[in-house]
Amino acid sequence: MLKPRHLAAPPQDACFNYVVDLYFSWHGNCLYFCSKYACPGPNAISPFFETKFARLEYVGDNRFALSYMRHTGKWWEVHPRLSMDDCLAAVREDPLFWP
Repeated sequence: MLKPRHLAAPPQDACFNYVVDLYFSWHGNCLYFCSKYACPGPNAISPFFETKFARLEYVGDNRFALSYMRHTGKWWEVHPRLSMDDCLAAVREDPLFWP
């Protein structure tokens, strides 16, 4: 769903971070969308880092609160009660929820 759109071959002469993998991670009642980045620059602290970029939090009655990670490092809830299908559609279509 997301991999074909956001994963590409490594850029030639890459000097900026780029996405190399996307995956999910459950923690408690939340499903996190995570991304792994390569750090090709000569001054990189590590060759890779991982981050969470979207979160589905189960709120009951087969509904989820959908949030994205802001530049402030805090989760921002955009949709308080969506079905799983609607959450997945939002993550696929809305750039707020992209890595």
